[in-house]
Amino acid sequence: MTRPFTNTRILDFTQVLAGPYGSYQLALLGADVIKVERREGEDMRRTPLSREWADRGMAPSWLAINGNKRSLTLDLQKPAAIDIVNRLVARADVVMENFRPGVMDRLGIGYDALRAINPRLIYCTISGFGSTGPYRNEAGYDGKIQALSGIMSLTGHKEMGPTRAGFAVCDVLSGMTAAFAVSSALFQRTHTGQGQYIDVSMLEASLAFLSTQVADFTVAEHRQEQFGNQAISRKVTANLFRAKDSWLLLAVNSDRQYEALMTGLGRADVLEDPRFADWFLRKENEAALRAIIEDALSTADAKTWDKRLNDAGAPCSSIWRVEDAIDHPQITARNAVQTVDTEYGPLRLMGSGFQMAHGGGKLDHAPPPLGMHTDEVLRGAGYSTDEVAQLRRDAVI
Repeated sequence: MTRPFTNTRILDFTQVLAGPYGSYQLALLGADVIKVERREGEDMRRTPLSREWADRGMAPSWLAINGNKRSLTLDLQKPAAIDIVNRLVARADVVMENFRPGVMDRLGIGYDALRAINPRLIYCTISGFGSTGPYRNEAGYDGKIQALSGIMSLTGHKEMGPTRAGFAVCDVLSGMTAAFAVSSALFQRTHTGQGQYIDVSMLEASLAFLSTQVADFTVAEHRQEQFGNQAISRKVTANLFRAKDSWLLLAVNSDRQYEALMTGLGRADVLEDPRFADWFLRKENEAALRAIIEDALSTADAKTWDKRLNDAGAPCSSIWRVEDAIDHPQITARNAVQTVDTEYGPLRLMGSGFQMAHGGGKLDHAPPPLGMHTDEVLRGAGYSTDEVAQLRRDAVI
């Protein structure tokens, strides 16, 4: 089945997380992503979670976002490597990179140089702050962007201070923003025939995902505060509550759901209590309402309440660990976690976060060992066997 980016070739210079996550989304949808790494491989291949996998140059976090790609190693400090890039660019649709602004230009393979070779080229750069502005040369790391964008200021509990999200949220949403931008540019090119430059700023991408919080201030001058596990609706029954054995996250945001909650808890009498007649009064009497809810929840474990209350029409969830969530029956039914065969045995990795009726994302090929496709890519670019051998002797590849 043909996928959206079949016959689309991407020369991918990105490394670590934000950029590779973006190119991975396109690889799942059929793009031929040629991952260009330095001869010793990028740092993400050797993250210290597992010594066994790091020694293989295949750290789990690297495996997670590099399936369906081909691996080419180049020493970009050498002119012969730049010649290779130029030859590959002539037949590429997209270049993606996430070096600091100016690095690719200094190497001689920035946008202006490459579009002179291929005017239809789409060139996407991802950096902490974009290629213009006073912060353009500052390093962009996920934690730094979380702190600067406002994400940390509204995450966590007031008494504990600012809190980072539990995953590299700015990295992955910047990568997804880049994938969306590249997709948009490819679609536009079908109408105009023109390539273009895409400049993804992690800071701007993060703020774009905070659009409602931004508008809260720019429109109503509301200043965000940390509100723990409470929903942004600020409804007191959309929060975390203690059950018998652990915790239950209630997402009860409407009057109908509130009625279902109290009925499901066996406390329909509370619906007649004037202290809780509407959301404003429930907020004023939050401590008393929480005590009633947690007293009822203490009679059974969170998983039991999860099913009982959802069946009653009160949205909620017990707290699942990642290792449990990947085997949730809903995830299993939709084949969201895909299995790919490797020389180390089958690996289970996340695919696309959406389904399509046909031609959707699919993990076809295992993440590649370092340099696995170097000879293949160069032969496809017209290099002879002898020329490839000489490039290897010269430590270009």
